[in-house]
Parts: sequence; structure tokens; C-alpha cells
Amino acid sequence: MATAAVEIPPSNHGIPGSRMLQHVDLPEITSMQSEQIDPSSVATAWLGAFNRLIAGHDLDIQGLFLDTSYWRDLLCTSWNFHTYHGPSKIMSVLKSTDQKSRLQLLGLDSSSDFKKPTLCPIDFNGSLQGIQAFLTLETNLGCGRGFVKLIRDARDGGQWKVFTLFTTLEQLKGHEESIKTRRPTGVEHGSHPGRLNWQERRNVEANCEGPFEPTVLIIGAGQGGLTIAARLKQLKIPTLIIDRNGRIGDNWRNRYHQLVLHDSVWYDHMPYLNFPPNWPIFTPKDKLAEWFETYAKALELNVWTKTSIVSSDWDESKRQWSLTLKRQSDGLDDTRTLHPRHVIQATGHSGEPYFPSHIKGLDSFKGDRLVHSSQFTGPEPDAKGKKAVIVGCCNSGHDIAQDYYEHGYDVTMVQRSSTLVVSCENLIDVDMKGLYSEDGPPVEDADILGMSTPNAVGARLKVDNTKEINRRDAPLLRALQAAGFALDNGPEGAGLFTKYLHRGGGYYIDVGASQLIADRKIKIKQGQEIERVNPHSLTFSDGSELEADEVVFATGYQNMRETARKIFGDELADRVKDVWGFDEEGETRTMWRRTGHPGFWFFGGNLALCRFYSRLLALQIKALEVGLMEYDVD
Repeated sequence: MATAAVEIPPSNHGIPGSRMLQHVDLPEITSMQSEQIDPSSVATAWLGAFNRLIAGHDLDIQGLFLDTSYWRDLLCTSWNFHTYHGPSKIMSVLKSTDQKSRLQLLGLDSSSDFKKPTLCPIDFNGSLQGIQAFLTLETNLGCGRGFVKLIRDARDGGQWKVFTLFTTLEQLKGHEESIKTRRPTGVEHGSHPGRLNWQERRNVEANCEGPFEPTVLIIGAGQGGLTIAARLKQLKIPTLIIDRNGRIGDNWRNRYHQLVLHDSVWYDHMPYLNFPPNWPIFTPKDKLAEWFETYAKALELNVWTKTSIVSSDWDESKRQWSLTLKRQSDGLDDTRTLHPRHVIQATGHSGEPYFPSHIKGLDSFKGDRLVHSSQFTGPEPDAKGKKAVIVGCCNSGHDIAQDYYEHGYDVTMVQRSSTLVVSCENLIDVDMKGLYSEDGPPVEDADILGMSTPNAVGARLKVDNTKEINRRDAPLLRALQAAGFALDNGPEGAGLFTKYLHRGGGYYIDVGASQLIADRKIKIKQGQEIERVNPHSLTFSDGSELEADEVVFATGYQNMRETARKIFGDELADRVKDVWGFDEEGETRTMWRRTGHPGFWFFGGNLALCRFYSRLLALQIKALEVGLMEYDVD
């Protein structure tokens, strides 16, 4: 028997200034039920026509792209990220593209069975059939990969045309990564008096001694800082990471006691060094912290812990920073001034913890603890019925509430708006299966397929995925609603990942707390703002009062732009663009690309986003350093 649908509205709140993704109409298609179709022949014919188009020999773009087509391009048609919509826009781009970064040739990538052209469903329900093919590409400056989805156009005699095209730069000619056939030898054979051994060379580099000075300084040694440093290392760009914590990995190690990643291991691999095959599916925080230390050591990344920026200055004429650093790790108490040409702020998806300091009476609280979730170290071992209140209902709020309950607390979560909830198992089975899973392809192939869909199209296609997850999760979701917990389906009903990109949070991947809410073991206070904190309680806008011995504000983090303001001052923060959310083309704003301030970059996201976009940011910096890219030109 089919499970009845659960009525859940979309969410309409996001990052201020972020655009909602445009509505996407799926194309009309011609039936293919009785036809024998050779996907390779179809893809080859389309590629031949497209290559003639970009060479300027054939301008019939209407015969190649649907009216509802999209081309997502990352650094191949410009030094930026773009999503072009419709044949007219795509043609105008091809006519005006800078010759220095113009596409020269697309080809089929049939290097594995997974990548060979195939006839397959385009949407979740299988009502939209088409051909998908992995691509190779060359530009004037480098090479990369791509992906195309072709659909028969019912309005044009069933001709095969592009629904979505994806192109991304991966290497610069003459400046390829130092991996595989380009790996270092590790030794210079022969007689070289006075030469340093490996450890001595590492010490010089790690401590920025002698002639070594970093071209790039990265703030933050989490997944963002480590992955971009690893990419820059392979492009031979001297790089230093600084972090205010005592050890690499403390950004995870110091978080709440029961934290375990809600993303699976297959989704979370890092560049150049996958997790081993015995790694748990969901990584505990302390295990991830240890992996970060191992990763930095194995890839020979230069990291200074217990280091902070004392002062900073950008010299516009020299295109160079002057940064004074105070380093207090490894027995050192040293102040150094370095002159990198690039600073990457990799301080986390959002930045500094957001604590609602405007609430009246915060200083009057006399209970045991009132903290932000980033400072929560765990419940007391013997609660004896103490009352804990968690303000906020995303991943960390649920995890902390569950931890409190398991230690005997009387627990209430304060939910001010609504939350998207998906079960971990069904999220993996519906959204990840066959892609980021044990039976999936190599992670870099999965990334091409996963990133190939423009955000607006992906959001439209994810609506059906979200409905299917909700159908499977229906009993639990109904029980949550009955318990007074408000649910949503993300922007336009497009699910978790779209909501993540749109506002950076607002969801919970269920690993147990939802059933506790459904069973009323964790109570919910919904839809009311906190008016005042009292010595032993909270007063809400409806006049109600809730007793509290401990209060944890799981209220998220400030925008990365405000962290930049704190570190570098108002002049830089006012100059850079808004971070996260969507721009007018549906691309993520400012992150992983130029910010509006020369020599300053934002970098962040989950492990998968850091893995993918670290290559693209490293390529931009390398292109600037070798004169292929200009600071202020798109």
C-alpha cells in the first residue's frame, strides 16, 4: 500500500539579499519507446556540431540547445562561475568570450563504462528520458572536463538538443599539478655539497625561514583551509595556514561531545587522499580531527597553530598584504610580519558564532550554564531531572537535545520558525545511491555528475526527490507535526541541499532525535521568540515562561563577511560582496571566486564542496600569479 503524502510547505526565508532560484520548466520530449538509439552516435553527432559552432563555422545554435537549456561553466568561458540560460544568451557569450579563455574543443570521455554515453532518466520519476555523456575539453589555456544531458525536442521534430551542459577547467597548460607522472623524485642523485635533506627542507618551509615566504596565507585549518592548501601545494604556490586553535582539527575536536558527521564517507573524501576502505560511514568528530592532522602531515602542508593576526594592511599599488602574526605554539612566542599576495579566509561556512545578545536579561541567569552551541562541552553526568532548553532546531540543536535526554535531563527545544527534516537512511538511498555510495564511481567522476546540474535546474529536479523522501519518512514526519514541530521542504520545496546553499542551515538529518520528539521525550516550544532571560527561566513573546537550569543557543553563525570585518576591519568588509545565497544566475555568491577585494578570497563549505571548489580557487590564484588572469576583469 502506498504511503499517503505529508503536507509540508516550502521555506521562504534565506540569507538577506540572496535571490530565489528562477522557476524552471522541464522540456517537452518526443517518445522513444519503440526506437533503437545509439547514445554514443547521438553524443558524437552533437559534439561535432558544437565544435563547429565554437570554431565559428556554424552558428545554428537553435539546433543544438533547447529553449529551456542551461550551460553551467566554471572558468572555461571566463575567469568566473556562470550559468547561461537559453540559446540567445549562450550565443552572445560565445561571440563575446575573451579569446584567452575560450573553449576550443569538446570530446567524449569513454575511459570507463560509467562515463560512456548512456540513455537514462533525467528526472527522479523517469518521465524525462535523455542521453548523458561525460566530456573532455580544451581551452586556449588549459583542459578540463564536462557533462551534457541531451533530450529530443518535441517542438523541433525530435532533434537531440542540450538540456544542460557543464564545463569546468581542471588544469592550466604548462602549470599542471605535481601529481602522478609529474610527482617529485624526492632526491637529487649525485654530489651536491651542503644540500639539505628532506626534514631540513621541510623545517625551512614550515617555519617560513630564509627565502621562503608564502604567496598565500590561509586563515583556518579546517577542511576548507586544508583542502585549498593541498591544491596550492600541487601547483607549487608557497602557502601557509594559520589557526588560533592549539592543534589541527580542534575546530571539530572541541565541539559538542556526541558530534558525528551526518554526511557519509563516500561524500566526504578529501583531495589526493581518500578515507581508507574501513573508515566508518559517519565520521566521529575526534576521528575527523585526527584525520586532519594526518592529512596535513602526509601532504606536507605548512600550518601554524596558536597564531593570530595582529594587524593587516593591503598595498593596492604592490598588490600585496602586510600581515603581522603572533605565534605562540611549539614553545614559541614570536611576532612575524609576512607579505603574501593572497589571503584566504577559511574560517568555516558562516563564521563567528551568532549569539542573540539583544535578548534582555542574559546577565541575570543564575542557572548552571548559558552558552552558544560552539561552547557546549556536554551534559553533566548525573542530571537528576535538571531542565535543559536548546534554542534552535538544526543539526547541532537536535544532537545536543538528544545528548541531554540520554543523560537524564528534562529537555525542551525552542523552534522559532520551521525545519527541514530528512532521515539519514532515506537521504542516502534517494539522493546519494549509485553516486556517493559503496557502489558508486570514483569520487571525482561523481563530482562531475553531481556538480553538472545548474542550481536552478537541480532545485526543480530535487522537488520530486524530496517528495519521495517525505513519502518514505511519512510516519515520522506526521508524528513530528503532531508533537507541534513545524516542518518545511526547503526553498520552493527543493529539499536539503538547496536549502543549505540558500541559507546555510535550517535542516536536520535525523539520526535519532526526531523519534524522541515524536514520543514527547524531547518537548517543543514552537513559534515564539524569547523576550527575556530570567534567573531560572525564559519568558516568551506570548507571555509564557519556561524553567531552565541550562540554556544552549544553537543559533548558528554569523556571515563570513562579518568575520572578515572583525579580522580586517570595515574597509575590507564593506568592499567585499555578500557571501552565500544565490546571485542572479543561480550561482553561489562570492564563495570560491573573486570577492570584490583584490587578493582576498572566501573559502568554505562541507567536505564535498571544499574538495570540488578547492581546485577552482587554486587555478584562479595560479592564473593570477603567472599572468593569465587579471585581478579586476571577469
